[in-house]
Amino acid sequence: MRAVVQRTKNSQVAVDGKIISHSRAGLTVLLGVGKEDSKEDAKYLADKIINLRIFTDPTGKMNLSLLDVHGELMVVSQFTLYGDCRKGRRPSFDSAADPGIAVDLYEYFLTICRQYDINVSCGIFQAEMLVSIENDGPVTLILDSKRNF
Repeated sequence: MRAVVQRTKNSQVAVDGKIISHSRAGLTVLLGVGKEDSKEDAKYLADKIINLRIFTDPTGKMNLSLLDVHGELMVVSQFTLYGDCRKGRRPSFDSAADPGIAVDLYEYFLTICRQYDINVSCGIFQAEMLVSIENDGPVTLILDSKRNF
């Protein structure tokens, strides 16, 4: 699984011009599911993201997690994170999981996140969404359950 994690002040998701979910200060995660991903990948990434120490402590050092600051979490599915642009000019999405498999792992990821004492919002899987993100910092990290960045 791949995730783009942003520390955010606010985020929201709209579908067909209507806001379907919103999140206050915390993290916004764009989440992609690959062909070789499993529930273990989802659990690993959820735990990693929830416990990332990327919020500032009173001394100004990034030392606090989402749990420490009682932040909120917005998760939006994004298969394009598996786009391969190395050849030609049109991305290949051959490494992305088929939607039937991806939706199950996306939902499992959300289930794991909801087990923590935080507010979790999300987009709609496979919907055409307008995602608004107010990045705080900016702080943006790329995580992959299979590779180190």
